[in-house]
Amino acid sequence: MTALPPPGGEDWRRLDKRMVLVGAAVTGGFASGAAVPTAVGLAGGMPLGQAVAWVVAGVVLMTVCGTAADYVRWRRTRYRIGPERAELHTGLLLVTRRSLARERIRSVDLTAPLLLRILGLVKVRIGTGEHSGGESTVELDPVTRAEGERLRRLLLDRPAAPGAPAAHDGPLAVLDPAWIRYAPVSFVAPALGGAAAGAVMQVSEWFGAQGQVIDWVGARFRDTSVVAMVLVLVAAALLAGAVGALGLWIEMWWNYRLEREPGGTLRVRRGLFTARSISVEERRLRGVELVEPLGVRSFGAARVDAVATGIAEDEESRHAEHKTLLPPAPRAVADEVAAQVLRERAAPTGAPLTPHPPAARTRRIRWALGAVAVPVAVLAALGLLLDLVALLYAAGACALVLTPLALLTARDAYRSLGHAVSGAYLVARSGVLRRTTVALRRGGVIGWTIRQSWFQRRVGLLTLTATTAAGSGAYTIHDAATTESLTFATEAVPDLLAPFLERTPVRED
Repeated sequence: MTALPPPGGEDWRRLDKRMVLVGAAVTGGFASGAAVPTAVGLAGGMPLGQAVAWVVAGVVLMTVCGTAADYVRWRRTRYRIGPERAELHTGLLLVTRRSLARERIRSVDLTAPLLLRILGLVKVRIGTGEHSGGESTVELDPVTRAEGERLRRLLLDRPAAPGAPAAHDGPLAVLDPAWIRYAPVSFVAPALGGAAAGAVMQVSEWFGAQGQVIDWVGARFRDTSVVAMVLVLVAAALLAGAVGALGLWIEMWWNYRLEREPGGTLRVRRGLFTARSISVEERRLRGVELVEPLGVRSFGAARVDAVATGIAEDEESRHAEHKTLLPPAPRAVADEVAAQVLRERAAPTGAPLTPHPPAARTRRIRWALGAVAVPVAVLAALGLLLDLVALLYAAGACALVLTPLALLTARDAYRSLGHAVSGAYLVARSGVLRRTTVALRRGGVIGWTIRQSWFQRRVGLLTLTATTAAGSGAYTIHDAATTESLTFATEAVPDLLAPFLERTPVRED
């Protein structure tokens, strides 16, 4: 085996030895879960006792191999936090040495699934937020809870910057159980309902009973029309999805607490079975984003996300909840939390916005009607070509149902448009199914992107995008008036766009 380097003045530490016990439990659990359908399948071709013996032997073998691998990983893993670098060395045949500069570390997140919580352990994820995948992170899985807290304080507690405004340290928001009422109206509910229906069919197929399930459902609706049957099944799926959404919300947000710690770190703690602790340094915060999905918005609620530097695109897509500072809550609460996070008296996300020209509404109406016209035209054409009256009726029904819905959607999309400058922040709002209002610090804007199609040019509109190193990297103002939007960009970030603009001389009579 390759020897680890000498400590060099710093003590190397091991992961907690109980990781071997955790690995054995997890591997054994997965193997046992897979053993049930495997035993059922084998029982069809051999005696039941023989099938069970083969499956039990497989479970034992997988558990032993997994435990041995975890033991080797424990023996071959060391880490240390030096004055300048955080280091991790691990591996047997392929030795990996990872080193992160301490001044570049941006996040230290603690996660503890139920088994780790029972044993008093946590998984620590140390990251720099760079766009380099796993090379910019160090994971210690697991260490004791006390060691995880020590690492978080050691790596994130920094002295306040000179001249930084004083702020109240302590809780900024705590869980209100009444917020659970927003869970069933989120987009998660129908997705979970569909997943539940798919899971029933998949499990029944494993046990060779899918035909019986279909026959049982058909027998329940033998004297019912097809339309009524579809409506009842959809309602059942939505009900199952709502129940699943409630359970998911409880697991994710129970014990939620947002607090500001000394040194300027925002910390979110939450979770019922899996405890999570997520930290965001205020010095890399560039604003906040109010997110209002359609169902949540209809009940007057919104959630608050952080717009911060050091969140890579791949990390954001896989861990989008890591930037959430407040779960869906009443809009007044969301604005209050946004103001406290930004250290402002009033939330810039609540500032009055400049409406966009009527031409922007016209464009959205045309898009909406065009989206309706395509399926209607296809159904009508097929009905005429195939001489099927049913398709013509379907085309007429689609036109009658979808046209008013499309017009309402276009109207809402137009009313959601808006932008403004509010103190040190520029504010932009857009979206229908997922309306977002971003308050971006003007000093965090590093460039402007201006797009204008031929159709926009005809009606005096353009699309303006503020580029930044924080959050998603770009925040767009759609279909704003040409002159007004260019003036807005110039005033929001002086001298960034002005050198590229031509000033029309004023004619003197």
